[in-house]
Amino acid sequence: MHFIFGFIKNGVLMAIIAHGLIGLSLVWDKVLLNRPGTRNLFSYVFWMGALSVFGVILVPFGYNSPSLKVMVIAFVAGVGNLVGTFYYYAALKRGEASETLAVMGGFSPVATMFFAYLMLAKQMTDFQLIGFALMTGGGFFMFFSEKLPLKKLLPPVLLAAAFLGLVNVMEKIVYDRTNFVSGYVWFTIGTFIGALALLIPPSWRKQILAESGQDNPKNRFWYFINRFMAGVGSFLIFYAISLTHPSIVDAISGVRYVVIFVGALLLTNFHPDWLKEKFSGPQLMAKAIATCLVVSGLVLVGLAGRGSTGSPIAVVPAASRPIAARIVSIPPR
Repeated sequence: MHFIFGFIKNGVLMAIIAHGLIGLSLVWDKVLLNRPGTRNLFSYVFWMGALSVFGVILVPFGYNSPSLKVMVIAFVAGVGNLVGTFYYYAALKRGEASETLAVMGGFSPVATMFFAYLMLAKQMTDFQLIGFALMTGGGFFMFFSEKLPLKKLLPPVLLAAAFLGLVNVMEKIVYDRTNFVSGYVWFTIGTFIGALALLIPPSWRKQILAESGQDNPKNRFWYFINRFMAGVGSFLIFYAISLTHPSIVDAISGVRYVVIFVGALLLTNFHPDWLKEKFSGPQLMAKAIATCLVVSGLVLVGLAGRGSTGSPIAVVPAASRPIAARIVSIPPR
């Protein structure tokens, strides 16, 4: 029993499991986004956000009403998570799964660390900086390894990284001020309300309802199975953030990109009718090198931060922060 309790309280292990599950779901997401009935991003993201309402089932398991300020931060983080997810899937839809998501692996942890620098006390060590250099190097290597539609791919990648990085740090602030269940419930409420807001513009509502109505029942079945797996992964991500520094959790996303690279490679070889990517000759070598660089950098940063995973993260006093930090200041408890 002590071993099991220690396992579920280990933020690093929780993050590894979470990113592995999300990696599997992202490969299948790419397959589904190529199929009629699941190609529309508004419909796809709407159902993802709508399903988040099931987060309220955690209420009987330790919910304590937090302060209004904490509720607002968690709620806004939930809305921001939906926006970041939209751009994340927009990038996935425009590019190949292995290259798009590996590039995200370079930018997303950097965005998380940037916002952590503005809003949290814990900063990167020199050792961690080396890991981030490897990580971003892998992302840029992926960019320049072959011709990519940069004008189409780069904007959603950067927007997704920025929104999701900010969400990670906001959620850490929430979990430092209330327990995980209380913070996560308001986070999922924010995501759910954000999904409902997608129904307000008539053109978006029409796309969502039309796409949902014409979808193949088999596609819908696998979509909801995949959403369940992704939901478990997302839940564990935020649970891990409640246990350790958000940049460490994001850094361990290297596991996600290994799963994506291997999954895309296997599907290309054995089920090209489902997913077909370029893995021949120079392209295979370039993607392998880029993925290894991203993963090695992320793992290095994750290992460098393990020594501080158990300590709470305090908010930097306003007077000692950069001016930009004061603009987004969250008052301490």
